[in-house]
Order: sequence, then structure tokens, then C-alpha cells
Amino acid sequence: MAPERRSLPLAVTMGEPAGIGGELILKAWLQRESLPLFFAIDDPDRLERLGALVGSPIPVQPIRDIYEVAAVLPKALPVLPCLLDQPVTPGRPEPANARAVITSIERAVGAVESGAAGAMVTNPIQKSVLMASGGFPYPGHTEFLAKVTGSRTIMMLACPGLRVVPVTVHLPLQEAVRALSRARIVEAGRITAASLVKLFGIVRPRLVVAGLNPHAGESGALGREEIEMIAPAVDDLVAAGIEARGPLPADTLFHAAARERYDAALCMYHDQALIPLKTIDFAGGVNVTLGLPFIRTSPDHGTALDIAGRGIADPASLLAAMRLAGELVARRTG
Repeated sequence: MAPERRSLPLAVTMGEPAGIGGELILKAWLQRESLPLFFAIDDPDRLERLGALVGSPIPVQPIRDIYEVAAVLPKALPVLPCLLDQPVTPGRPEPANARAVITSIERAVGAVESGAAGAMVTNPIQKSVLMASGGFPYPGHTEFLAKVTGSRTIMMLACPGLRVVPVTVHLPLQEAVRALSRARIVEAGRITAASLVKLFGIVRPRLVVAGLNPHAGESGALGREEIEMIAPAVDDLVAAGIEARGPLPADTLFHAAARERYDAALCMYHDQALIPLKTIDFAGGVNVTLGLPFIRTSPDHGTALDIAGRGIADPASLLAAMRLAGELVARRTG
């Protein structure tokens, strides 16, 4: 009999080898009793050396099969080997290791698609290094996973008390405004509502939609995007049976009383979504990719090259990403 989905381990990717991802997964092992089952897809020798470097040697055990995880995890960090091409110096990314970083992500996808892993949790990547390698022409994990799975995906950032979805993500602000459209907002709203039902168990999700301009355009005095694009998109969502309100002024959407009146906020661009979430819970925010055929979460921070190898990186966001992935696996319907 195949194992129940909730008992399957999480596949945690390598991330940028010169960043803090390796340190975070080592620190996660120290808290393994409070986490779902998990394993790393990484270079075992790198992790052993890193543990010694940060002053907390941790037993690392390569595994040949994911079904070994449950037996190995109590005594050592189980690692499905993904070998690097060059030695790693913390804080100094090595382009020659881009292949291993990408392979780690691809193997995690394979693990969840085959049913061997319950979800994937991705450590932060150094996007510029991967893009320069020529093998990763994507702005980030979200776009790459959409391509390899043939899915329409969007990014949600979540912490206790707030979920936000940026309709446009990694674009310069001028380009983000040009990229907005009625159809794009509607698609983001549909994916968000469906995911709140499927993953979060919310029977009738409540969405709010932020305006683009100050005061949501002030009836056209400060911009017409709300009138010509965002309000019609909200009407389309309501017509599709989704409980949605807006466009609403972004500067009044995120105080405590306002957050109690919705389950997720659709925001028009990256910082409109991420500033409130990181202000509320900088260390515990989690990135969730919606629209995939499997669950993927990630810490809501970068590679932190400036502190890599010093043993001071805070694992809170990775731990939150792992815990949320486990909760979503257990709750997921369909």
C-alpha cells in the first residue's frame, strides 16, 4: 500500500551553495522533532564541511532511496546526493555550480510528481548566477516551476494573519504597471480562490483587491486604472461566484481590523504585497506557489551572502515554510 500523503517526507532543495541555505537545513535538523519528515537534495560533503564551519557539526547521511528518510532522520540529516562541480566559499557564488542547483530543483519536482515526496521546499537561489549560466532563463522559482510543469502559477506570501498575492512580481515598477490587465487580475483571483479552497480548507474564500494608485485612484483624479481595469476585473470575479471586493486603497488594507475581513489580498505589484507582510512577520513569512500540481513552499528571504558561513542565519522562515508545507499536504483536497 502506498504511504498516506501526509506521511511522505518534504524534499528540501540545495539553494545557492554559497548562501545560507545549507546552514538553514542543518539548523532545521536540530529541530526535527517539531517538523514533518524531510530530506535534503544537496552535496553531503558540502553540508558536513559547513556544519563544522559554523560550529555545530551535524551527522549527515547520504541516502539512495527516499523511503530511507524515516529511519535516518532521527539520527542524521538524510541527504539525496546532488554533487557540486566546484568547491564552495561562503558568500562567493560559483557559476560552475549552477548545474547542481538546477538539478536539485528538478529532482525535487521529480520526487513530488512521482509520489515519493509530499511537497517540495526550496532554499533561496541566486537568480543572477543561474541566469548567467544560460540554463535558467527565469526570474525565479515560480516561473521555472510553471514552465517545467506546464502550469499557470502565481506567488502567494503567507504568515499568520495575512496572505498576499502580487499580480505582477519581479518586474521594474514601470513594467509592472504596463503588464497589469483585467485578464491578469482575474486569473490571479481565480487561482487564489481555488487554492484557498484546495490547500487551505477555506470553503468560501474572501478576496480583497488593492488599487494601483493612491486612494484607489480617487474616482479617476489620481489615475484611471481602477475604473478601466481593476473594478471590471473584480466584477468578473464576482460574476464567477468568487467573493471579492475592490479596488480598495492599499494604505488601509493591512491594519489588524482590516485583515480580519478577508482571506487573501490581491496586490498590483511586488512591494505593495511584500512590504506589509514583511512588516508584520519578517522572519516567519512563507512563499507558496499556487497553481502547481503539487505543493511548493519557500522561505521569504534571499541567499544572504553577506552572513553566509558565519553560523548566525535565522532558520525561522525555512522552519515556517516546512511546517506550512506539512500542513498543506495534510489538508489538501484533490
